[in-house]
Amino acid sequence: MTPGTVMEIGRQAIEVTLLIAAPTLITALAVGLIVSIFQAATQINESTLQFVPKLVAMFVVLILLGPWMLQYLIDYIQRLFGSIPQLIG
Repeated sequence: MTPGTVMEIGRQAIEVTLLIAAPTLITALAVGLIVSIFQAATQINESTLQFVPKLVAMFVVLILLGPWMLQYLIDYIQRLFGSIPQLIG
């Protein structure tokens, strides 16, 4: 196994991680921004007001995109495990 191969496997792992985490993180960012604008407009300074909408929105995203995320992760793991004989020999 060469250093280039290790770097390629690491790059692919980071890419998969970012693609799987992106929908939930972007949702949390968008909901947080909307709630912050609402709080600024109404001058409500309740810290728990941001937590519940973010939690609900992220839960909905996981329900909707969870199967895609899981399938993407399974495909990556199968490709990784399938390439083990070529990496070793």
